Amino acid sequence: MYLLDTNVISEMRKNTGVNAGVMQFFQQAAKQNARCYISVITVGELRRGVELIRHRGDTVQAKKLEAWLQTILLDYADNILDFSVEEAQVWGLLRVPHYENALDKQIAATALIHDLTLVTRNVSDFSATGVPLLNPFE
Repeated sequence: MYLLDTNVISEMRKNTGVNAGVMQFFQQAAKQNARCYISVITVGELRRGVELIRHRGDTVQAKKLEAWLQTILLDYADNILDFSVEEAQVWGLLRVPHYENALDKQIAATALIHDLTLVTRNVSDFSATGVPLLNPFE
């Protein structure tokens, strides 16, 4: 089972320009009926991306991204993992002595609590957390 980082979800939005490794990962996961999850942290990061585009005044692109985000929320509705007290405890441990990348460490804590492999391009941000990693971009 997998927890998808924000950069993996965002990559799938490219349609025809999707990284071949990412496409292969999703195809393989589907063949294996592997469950893929996203974190509420990823939902927040995606929402922030939409709002940044809207704030810049690009309403056309913001509407496209909003529709895409709503599709993600529907597609993953049963597979969105909350950040609870358990994850918060692990997150606190992960931030000492290295406090950097707070949101990434919340995602890592979620993967650790749920015993998931984290699928991400940013392996260096997660390597010290102990979470199993898979980089489909390689």
